[in-house]
Formats: sequence, structure tokens, C-alpha cells
Amino acid sequence: MNLDPVVLNDWHVVAHSDDVPEGALAPAHLLGVDLVVWRSAEGICVWEDKCAHRGVKLSLGQVCRNRLVCAYHGWEYQHDGQCVHYPAHEKQQPTPRARATSYRVKEAYNLIWVSLGEPEHDIPPFPEADNGTHTVFFGGQFVYETSGLRGIENFLDISHFPFVHDGFLGDRKHTEIIDYDVDVGSHGLAVTNVRAWQPKPTNALDVQGMEVGYEYYVSRPFTARLVKDLGIKRSDGTAATEAIVLTVTPLAPDRALGWVLLASNYDELNTDEEVKSFTEIIIGQDVVIVESQRPKLLPLEMGSELHLPSDKTAVAYRRWLTSLGLRYGTTA
Repeated sequence: MNLDPVVLNDWHVVAHSDDVPEGALAPAHLLGVDLVVWRSAEGICVWEDKCAHRGVKLSLGQVCRNRLVCAYHGWEYQHDGQCVHYPAHEKQQPTPRARATSYRVKEAYNLIWVSLGEPEHDIPPFPEADNGTHTVFFGGQFVYETSGLRGIENFLDISHFPFVHDGFLGDRKHTEIIDYDVDVGSHGLAVTNVRAWQPKPTNALDVQGMEVGYEYYVSRPFTARLVKDLGIKRSDGTAATEAIVLTVTPLAPDRALGWVLLASNYDELNTDEEVKSFTEIIIGQDVVIVESQRPKLLPLEMGSELHLPSDKTAVAYRRWLTSLGLRYGTTA
């Protein structure tokens, strides 16, 4: 597969776990490859959506007796991708070549992650979920008709809050960006000491605006996490915080699918639907802006666009992508 090795050998989300119950088939798409996702008794499977016989989409078939059955000629595939039955030739043992192309898959945070190559890193960490200190909600999925890297860079952008999210995450009376810190290392990016005034810091907190603290962490090119300190205490005296993960699946260089997870240690009574409704507002506002950016592919050349001190997260992100050798979804 002739793809940028940085993106090929990474993990990307292709489905929500709830959308793939046992016995169901779900088509998906990643890096220009059509996939079929299904759950066997042995676990989740992700294959190229192509029968080894005549190239028909396997996602048109069905799961029967713990096998994926092709809709065209009924070829039956077991969980490892090997065809084990030709209905037209009951006594013939299928050749080892009669095999679906399968990919590495992991299930974490109620999402299904796939690598089309040889992953050199684990799935990006989500400490608030891993440690069990926060309740995790699914914020939904969103299409970006542009480079997925544009979506991540926008997620890291601080100074757009008062304009794109006026009345929610920003206010046009509070536009000044106080200097903050950016650290780049083997871990990726860590952005700390960010302060922002927000009219509605979360979907549930009932306040008339407040200053909150932000931290951003980017461990992989298409996945970022923010941690928001609300500046208030819980009943046990610990800080009230929430964390949001945005992971963007590159469908093509200029098309992507974003997935949002939110973890909170104070809004435990929220529902996924309430979180989705708020996320749809915020991400919906972002998508309109991001899809309008030209070029659609992210420029990595520092002189191609103008930069201010408040943009140093974007500058660090682009330089880090360059250092990784990433080209997919960029103008490089």
C-alpha cells in the first residue's frame, strides 16, 4: 500500500462499538480503503471490504454461524479472514489464497481503532478514562470536507473562541490572549497555562461566565486531547475538570470523520444525548469555518500563512508534523 508511512502505521477510529453488535456488519472507510467491520465470537474483525472471489463488497453479506457469508456466491469466512466453505463445491477444501485482507484492530473507549500498517505506537492515551476518575460520554461523529489536520489544528486554536463560539466558549468583549506555554518532545505537544473567559464553559454548568484553564496534549497527528479546569471545587475538595478527545479519521487527504469523547468528574448525571447536543453546536460552528479554509490541505511551510504569538500552538503543531515526516493531508 503506497501511503505515507506515518499515517499508514497509526491507529484510526472506524466505528463506534455500539454500532457493531455481534452478528452485524458495518461498512467503513479509511485512507481510501473500503472496510467491513464485524464482531465474531472471537472478537472484533476489520477487513478490506472485498471478497477474494469476485471482489464484491463483503458488507453486503451477513453473519451466519459465526462466519461472514458473501452475498454473491455464499463464500464463508471465519474470524481470521480465511474462507472455509465454497457452497458451489461442498467437498472442496478452500485454498489458503481464499482469504479476506484483515487489519490490526483494538477496541478502546467504546471506539474501534484500526491500523492498516505496522503500528509503532499504542492508541493515544485518555488518562481520565483509564484512571476511572471521570465519567466518559460519546459526543458524536462529524464529517469534515477538508484535511483532518485542519480539524485538529482548529481544535488547538485558542483565539477563535470569541468569534466562532461567541456566547458559548467565548465573548467578543474578552478577546485578548495571554501568553501560554508550548512544549514539544518525544511525547508530542503539551500546551499549558492557557486561560480563557467563557460565557458557558460546559453544557451543564450554570454560571454567568467564568475564566477557565486549558491544557492541550497531542500525542499523534490526528488525535488531540484538552483538559479544562473550571476553577471550582467538587464536594470532596478536588478540582472540577473535564477532558475532551478529538480523534479524526482521514478518509482521504481532503476528507475526514471526527469522533468526540468527553470525560467529566462533575457532570455525572449527563447523558450521551445531552453531550452530543452541545457538541453538535460547538463542532458544527467549527466545521463551517474549517471547511472554508484554503487550501484544504494543511500548509506546513511556515511562510505560506501569517502567524501571531497567539498562534504558537499551530506553529508548533505544523513543525512537529514536519519533523515526523508526515505528508498525507498537507501541501508538502
